[in-house]
Amino acid sequence: MEKYLEATTNSGKQFYQNFKDRGEIVMLNLLKFKEIADYTHLEHLSPKQEISGEEAYQLYLDTTKSQFLKAGSEIVYYGKGKDFLIGPETEKWDAILLVKHQSVLKFMEFAQSEDYLKNAGHRTAALEDSRLLPSSEIKF
Repeated sequence: MEKYLEATTNSGKQFYQNFKDRGEIVMLNLLKFKEIADYTHLEHLSPKQEISGEEAYQLYLDTTKSQFLKAGSEIVYYGKGKDFLIGPETEKWDAILLVKHQSVLKFMEFAQSEDYLKNAGHRTAALEDSRLLPSSEIKF
């Protein structure tokens, strides 16, 4: 089963083209945590003792919160998940995260900033699999 932890070059281009002129975007994150966080090749971030993937993800959120705020972004919702009510029985997600960003450009500045990148390894250590779905509001 294929895992998804990072955007591809193609998906990044599509994201930019589809949302560059839409103003605010909300990112739906579906998260599956590793049982034990894997800090292989991330020794500079590794905690002194073994921690769970969920704990590593909390470190990621804690260490990037100031960059979120600086970029004008906000965490709208963070909660636990499990089985779909409607959806494949084989997909199970440990957590759901909704993040609102002012624009695609603000999101990209945030995601490429040195301050963000120095702690983003906690996310890598934490996640077994993920999905990231950008959306823009439909006005009616």
